[in-house]
Amino acid sequence: MRYPIAIEPGDANTAFGVVVPDLPGCFSAGDTLDEAISGAEEAAAAWIDSTLDAGEPVPSPSALDTLRMDTAYAGWTFGVIDIDPALFDDAVERV
Repeated sequence: MRYPIAIEPGDANTAFGVVVPDLPGCFSAGDTLDEAISGAEEAAAAWIDSTLDAGEPVPSPSALDTLRMDTAYAGWTFGVIDIDPALFDDAVERV
């Protein structure tokens, strides 16, 4: 499943920031854009796992255009992260 992300630009003095708007409180930062995006993928996986463990529903991803039109992210860049669909299966499997 693909979730949209908002990327706050970084520079030599400031880390890149990545927010997953559909998953409240899910964010990442990194000295490079690659680090920030990789961290966002890990943060989203942990967020989903934690939410399912709490018995709460995981929000569906929004359209990129919806995010792009949000004035809270003016000047940010947008992208998507891939979340392994297996994370959404919270059933315990006996091995």
